[in-house]
Amino acid sequence: MAFDKSEVEKIAHLARLQLSDSEADEVTVRIGDILRLIDQMQSVNTDAVEPLAHPLDVVQRLREDEITEKDQREELQTLAPNCRDGLYLVPKVLE
Repeated sequence: MAFDKSEVEKIAHLARLQLSDSEADEVTVRIGDILRLIDQMQSVNTDAVEPLAHPLDVVQRLREDEITEKDQREELQTLAPNCRDGLYLVPKVLE
């Protein structure tokens, strides 16, 4: 796919970017390199390759679920201005 300087200038104008001539030349070269790399990757035959969910076939070690904090619900609700049935009550802000 060919990508020239006029297209870079057009995109820069649409994006409201100000590019000098040297910057436009550099961006054109970089985008051309990226597009050539994409063409090269698309030309690789991947028919015999199975899709992977992750490149490494490892199992994550999981720790046991253990309670590490004590239940402070009652203590914290005594600090709240208004509670009922274990819920914090707050003033209505939307009608």
